Amino acid sequence: MAKHDLDSNYLDPDYEPVVNHAGNRPFDQVLTTRMQRRAVLKGSVGAALASLVGVGLAGCGSSDDDGSASAPDGTGGLGSQTPDLSMGFNAVPVSNANHVVVPEGYTTTAFLPWGTPITGSYPAYKADGTNTGAEQEQQMGMHHDGVHFFPIDLKAGGSSSTEGLLVMNHEYINQSALHANGATGASANGGVRPADEVRKEIAAHGVSVVHIKQDENGTWDIVFGSPFNRRVTGGTEMDIRGPLRGYAKLATKFSPAGERTRGTLNNCSMGPTPWGTYLAAEENWHGYFANKTQGVRPREQVRHGVDGTSRYDWELADNGADAYVRFDVTPGIGAAADDYRNEANTFGYMVEIDPFTPESAPQKRTALGRFGHEGVIFAPAKEGQPVVCYSGDDSRFEYIYKFVSSQPYYAATAGGYLLDEGTLYVARFDDDGTGEWLPLDLSDAGFAAKVTAAKGTTVGTIAFDGFDSQADVLLNTRLAADIAGATPMDRPEWGAVDPNTGEVYFTLTNNSRRTEEQTDAANPIANNQNGHIVRWKEAENNHTATRFDWDIFVFAGEQGTETVVDGEAVVTLNDDNIFNSPDGLWFDYNGRLWIQTDGRDEAPYQNNMMLAANPETREIKRFFVGPQGCEVTGVTGTPDMATLFVNIQHPAANWPDASDPRPRDATVIVTRDDGGVIGS
Repeated sequence: MAKHDLDSNYLDPDYEPVVNHAGNRPFDQVLTTRMQRRAVLKGSVGAALASLVGVGLAGCGSSDDDGSASAPDGTGGLGSQTPDLSMGFNAVPVSNANHVVVPEGYTTTAFLPWGTPITGSYPAYKADGTNTGAEQEQQMGMHHDGVHFFPIDLKAGGSSSTEGLLVMNHEYINQSALHANGATGASANGGVRPADEVRKEIAAHGVSVVHIKQDENGTWDIVFGSPFNRRVTGGTEMDIRGPLRGYAKLATKFSPAGERTRGTLNNCSMGPTPWGTYLAAEENWHGYFANKTQGVRPREQVRHGVDGTSRYDWELADNGADAYVRFDVTPGIGAAADDYRNEANTFGYMVEIDPFTPESAPQKRTALGRFGHEGVIFAPAKEGQPVVCYSGDDSRFEYIYKFVSSQPYYAATAGGYLLDEGTLYVARFDDDGTGEWLPLDLSDAGFAAKVTAAKGTTVGTIAFDGFDSQADVLLNTRLAADIAGATPMDRPEWGAVDPNTGEVYFTLTNNSRRTEEQTDAANPIANNQNGHIVRWKEAENNHTATRFDWDIFVFAGEQGTETVVDGEAVVTLNDDNIFNSPDGLWFDYNGRLWIQTDGRDEAPYQNNMMLAANPETREIKRFFVGPQGCEVTGVTGTPDMATLFVNIQHPAANWPDASDPRPRDATVIVTRDDGGVIGS
């Protein structure tokens, strides 16, 4: 996701460096694609953009024995019912107002803003910014992002829509708002930062678990004193699980055996598992670490952009505490177990949290790969079959991945162990509308041959000397994907699986760095300012398959932007649905697709927004517009879809309380005045 309010450079969506220099696409294929694209665009109208597949997905929108709507835990639950995907609301116009806009007949309420006390001694939020680090550890974090509602009776097979656990990520922070007088910079403070400021910033990151309940009047509130209420922060102790547990390159002073770490950071999207737990994604974690080595840094840092400076200078805390020094990953003169040279290697994973077991330690699931995880989305779980999930690596020219578990899913015994063994694949999108999942596994002869061939060469900017084990492959997932020959995408962010058809959708937010020579069929726009949404159907609608058919669901843009399939415009954007930079993505339990944006809040788009889409007809209507300067990110609903929870991140002005001198990230509760289904 694009970042804001850190420094003048970080306001630029291009701030994150391009670190993929592999250049996987052969030039002759690029040239062919460019010629095809020009031929299609030549006769198009206005700002027309074309889907180069030429045809839609086979079976798109059709019923299928494998397609059943998802239950709240993602395992499927509406059986053979055919949901009504009509959208009866009137589209709302674009807005630059400092309040939320929804259709007539709907009501919104701000809920759980940053600083709301949720656990411990429930310390009150102080509008003057003087809450301490210890108090922030008991309050809602900053920059709300991915979110999911777990019915309180889920573990008993229930689906309550009036009580549950709302679990959400807190991606990063606004230092100016967090502290009474902004952050105390090290350069102006003798080269150090106040330790309690650092503690507070670390505490404002992470995840919140909040027990909420609706009263007889329909009002939602926190269940105060609930044992489920919990904060997981950038300092919470966690276990390393999967193939990297115990790997030498994860050894630190804190955990010489390489089995534990502290904290989760830059948590963007998430994914509920079929067994009722929550996976938080670690996205742009690299910027929290500094390696001040003058020589060559290790490839597991280079390929992610770890350099000599850190984003917040936490390693410079004035008390020299181990909890803060660890963000300096400069190697010492001793062994790895004597310092924190490997601390960054314990980040970049999906982190599993059991919201129903508050005493449990979060688990970093390393088999799902180490990269800039935007989130994860599970295919509907099937009894006796492997678990399948998808994840995007949110950076320009990075990849889309799929994990297939080695062990089968059985509802009665399913758990996180299913994510510790399996095969990680990366996607290659071919120009003919087909694609292939490429295994990143040394036991696969094809991948092993590519690794052998790459030894002694330079892959991107990295002198490649091989992998010493499968753990090394996963630690260097991006490098392995480079070698496998994956398709570099235009910032793959959130994914969603259609509960009715099984098709998989991913947002490709934008890519201002793509040149004409780098375009391909899946990423056909040079200087892609507006982004698009890609979707695919696995071979035989089997999510474990290694082949798929894909197309482009919609191109974002201004009025008149067209998405063309087989010579026909299947979507033409107008005043009711123009948008740019699609980011958040979620299928509700009936099968409507909700699209959230994190783009340019300027004319003609104005503030960021959320739209609803019918995946069968590609009808798209704007449903929600956020306040000024915000990103609309994270959406979930109650099983009956009578309540929608939408997150607002980094509002620019004093929202949601105009009398508060500090902008506060918050969740917006959306309900229909007649109590009906949201969006219908």
